[in-house]
Amino acid sequence: MPSIKIPTPLRPFTGEKNEITVSGATIGEALNDLVTQYPELRAHLFNGDQLRSFVNVYLGDEDIRFLNGLDTDLDASSQLRIIPSIAGG
Repeated sequence: MPSIKIPTPLRPFTGEKNEITVSGATIGEALNDLVTQYPELRAHLFNGDQLRSFVNVYLGDEDIRFLNGLDTDLDASSQLRIIPSIAGG
């Protein structure tokens, strides 16, 4: 099953787990499974049905924006990483 690495700022919403096993044939399905398992994450990742602009998701080393986005296919060994943008001044 695919897995998603959770960044430190979002771990309080996953019971401090740093990696979550999810189901889904696409990245969108996997992320939907993630927020089904951990509903408090939805507001931090999504704006409606779209990923928030500051949330970056990688499949391996590839930004999904340069693949097929949420429609990118996954296999059982796929590893996703969520990387929130960090801003400061």
